[in-house]
Amino acid sequence: MFVHKRSGARGDGGGGALPLNLQRMFALCGLLLLVPQMASSSILSKLSEDPDLSQFYSLLEQNQIANSTLSLRACTLFVPTNEAFQRHKNKATYVLYHMATVAMTQDQLSKTIPSDMDGNPPLYITKNRNGDIYVNNARIIPSLSVEMTNNEGKRQVMHIIDEVLVPLTPLPNTKTEITNPDAFQFLQQSDLLDIGDNRLRVYRSQVTLKGKENLFQSPGGHTFLLPIDEGFKATARSSLVDKKVIDGHVLLNNVIFTAAAPTEVPQTTAAFEDNIKVTVTFFKEKNGIMYVKSNTLLGDNKHATGVVLSEIVAANIPVRNGVVHLIKRPLMIVDTTVTEFLQVSPNEHGALKAFFDTIMANGGYVLNDIKNYSKVTILAPSNEAWENPAIEHIRNNTERMREILNMHIIRDPLNIENIKEKNQNMIAQVPTLSNHTFLYFNINGEGENEVITVEGGGVNATIVQADVANTNGFVHIIDKVLGIPSTTVLGKMESDPMLSDTYRMGQFSSFNEQLNNTNRHFTYFVPRDKGWQKIELDHPSVHKKLFMRDFAYHSRAVLERHLVIADQVYTMKDLVAMTKQNNSIRLPTFRDSLKLRVEEEAGRYVIIWNHKKINVYRPDVECINGIIHVIDYPMLEEKDIVASGGRSC
Repeated sequence: MFVHKRSGARGDGGGGALPLNLQRMFALCGLLLLVPQMASSSILSKLSEDPDLSQFYSLLEQNQIANSTLSLRACTLFVPTNEAFQRHKNKATYVLYHMATVAMTQDQLSKTIPSDMDGNPPLYITKNRNGDIYVNNARIIPSLSVEMTNNEGKRQVMHIIDEVLVPLTPLPNTKTEITNPDAFQFLQQSDLLDIGDNRLRVYRSQVTLKGKENLFQSPGGHTFLLPIDEGFKATARSSLVDKKVIDGHVLLNNVIFTAAAPTEVPQTTAAFEDNIKVTVTFFKEKNGIMYVKSNTLLGDNKHATGVVLSEIVAANIPVRNGVVHLIKRPLMIVDTTVTEFLQVSPNEHGALKAFFDTIMANGGYVLNDIKNYSKVTILAPSNEAWENPAIEHIRNNTERMREILNMHIIRDPLNIENIKEKNQNMIAQVPTLSNHTFLYFNINGEGENEVITVEGGGVNATIVQADVANTNGFVHIIDKVLGIPSTTVLGKMESDPMLSDTYRMGQFSSFNEQLNNTNRHFTYFVPRDKGWQKIELDHPSVHKKLFMRDFAYHSRAVLERHLVIADQVYTMKDLVAMTKQNNSIRLPTFRDSLKLRVEEEAGRYVIIWNHKKINVYRPDVECINGIIHVIDYPMLEEKDIVASGGRSC
């Protein structure tokens, strides 16, 4: 009777009022039943005292099975914070999915734990390298775990977690009983399960057609990446799903929930054999959207090498033999041109939406340019890269924006292996569609620590997603928009590995200090490191002195000759025009003036100074307070430094 009242049922008087003494006796019995249930559970008492856990306590208090377990049995309880419930919003919470009938401290947590929910769907425990522990997608807050003993002498452990645990459940009106399905049962019955508007009919039919049911029925714990129907809108795409493609969507004996996922760490798939090798990597954008990418390291005539991206549209769906993530398009399948890839980007994975929107906002001409080439490579800035405030000042300048967009396009297919080959003896220099603009690739580190950067128009960007494969080339996602500078001349000198010797010389001679001044306009002819190496071969004694602190005066004097300070900056195009008009140019430098000529030869620029021809290796590197022209050789003569150590001639 009292249990019914507690669950919300009204008491029935049985046809008449009871005598007062009987009412008191039954009331006392009721109290005796209720009080031990509350008092005997020290975990429950602990919960009731913590205002940050009040929402789960309220749900727990109303659950008869959970209360009975806390009163009588050993258990482990995973308790979400109130903040976790705010993110969970108004969705249903399954109390028994947060409970297991064995007591386990953090050290004792096993990889899988049967929950106390109907069918005992498992909870998955992940312990990462940082020492964090996750139950499914929720992190255990380590300092808040408590261990207690109830009045029955049973051990009980409570762990506080930062996310509400969400089991797989059927849709509210489903009459078919579905409890604790494996991944194949999930596929079969997905139309009856609460997975939003996502449908898996196309992929389900391919799994059955290719006879891969056993892969999804495998016992143990695996990760299953299942493409939704939306990813098969291209009619021929479903026909490309073969057994190897299906294998490439499964990570065997590896349960990965997104919060615990080791980002940017390749995971081997079931398609990792002698004749084909496919890995899958999880990564997250700053906006929190989670993606996966397959990388076919070794392919064949049916499976192209390279990377395919897909957004995770529904993550962390637990099944009996692991976890399911629904993805927007199938992995491994390369069936779009670069142009088509950019066009479907906003819908299929969204990682390049801002890039595509910028192209279309400027007339879409870039897409037409790309279509004209049978092979092409795109350096595509990520969505975050377009948030640079400097871009807003030129968004309405269509001609300038088109020039910048063309700077991101290379007319050859260029993957990372090609870049490494080009970089074996020198920094790779690659022409773009933007006139006279080259990109310069640099490789630092090895293995997992390898970082590949690309410099263009004064901006040094890092490739954050490489080798996205298309039928006619590659897309590399970079973290900055090229051609829109955001650093001073000093900042560029400091960060560019090609200019380290000139930067070092300017540091010990105190020349660099002025280069951070944003109230001045600098045109700086900067010898690259290989230029100074040539000086070392041609004039070893001069080179030695230039890099000695005792000769800092001479070093500074040489650098002053290379620095033009005026009311404007001078591009190479400007200098060629000035040369044609006057035959020679005299530019104001820090020290006095610099007399030279600039000519264009076979699409490259050449400086004629003091009867010497000096190639311009990298023209027009823009900075917010000037422009840098990287040259192959310093404007230097041996007589600039006298043997006695006196003043320069």
